[in-house]
Amino acid sequence: MSQPSVILATASYDHTIRFWEAETGRCYRTIQYPDSHVNRLEITPDKRYLAAACNPHIRLFDVNSNSPQPVMTYDSHTNNVMAVGFHCEGKWMYSGSEDGTVKIWDLRAPGCQKEYESVAAVNTVVLHPNQTELISGDQNGNIRVWDLRANSCSCELVPEVDTAVRSLTVMWDGTMVVAANNRGTCYVWRLLRGKQTLTEFEPLHKLQAHNGHILKCLLSPANKYLATASSDKTVKIWNVDGFKLEKVLTGHQRWVWDCVFSVDGEFLVTASSDMTARLWSMPAGKEVKVYQGHHKATVCCALHD
Repeated sequence: MSQPSVILATASYDHTIRFWEAETGRCYRTIQYPDSHVNRLEITPDKRYLAAACNPHIRLFDVNSNSPQPVMTYDSHTNNVMAVGFHCEGKWMYSGSEDGTVKIWDLRAPGCQKEYESVAAVNTVVLHPNQTELISGDQNGNIRVWDLRANSCSCELVPEVDTAVRSLTVMWDGTMVVAANNRGTCYVWRLLRGKQTLTEFEPLHKLQAHNGHILKCLLSPANKYLATASSDKTVKIWNVDGFKLEKVLTGHQRWVWDCVFSVDGEFLVTASSDMTARLWSMPAGKEVKVYQGHHKATVCCALHD
């Protein structure tokens, strides 16, 4: 199968994963997924594989094949896998689960290589650009930094007690991290190189972004924007220089669960309970394409361009 230059995939509560032609909106491949719903999708850096984080396993699918079967299944989580991602060179995969653990996996082997105990259900995990620290956020409101070299938790903070951290995002150059919670608040820290620990958090800003839940927050690759996707049916775009509201993306009819920027930061893809995914132009703040085909809520999306 000839591979499009842009890989765009979505997953839905209808138990399918769909691949889309980004420009035309045509769905060119559907993977039936009866085992469980998919919580998160991520594409490997080399564009060869798509990881689907499910309950309680992770499945890896070949992007360039028409086969409905996964090339690898990763088992050892015991509950919903809420986060998945890759080392920048694709050497290993990380995951976070509602079973309270963060895990590291060798892509070529089915077993888990490392495991970190967060105790509370893990909702979100991001990899620091230094490739040696994972940052996790959990249901009890804890944010923890896991030092992969020392195999320990090197930093722990609680921005708001008993308020679940729903989503974390880190700037591509490692200078800033944002945590979004169930109360519509974003906490922003400047990341500093510490002496004892690798990373230290310096509080920078507190942003009341939405009245409802924030389901995903994401910093753009171009150091310019923070996107916040919410249960209020909107995505808000904030300028990271002062955190002024730049744009409100309106068009979705229900909760917006996920979003992902294009590599140049000019476009944003969103996934919503209204069964659609949408492509937005950042300069215009307008919807330019709707991806329709799912029969239930579209809860996650992945883009590699």
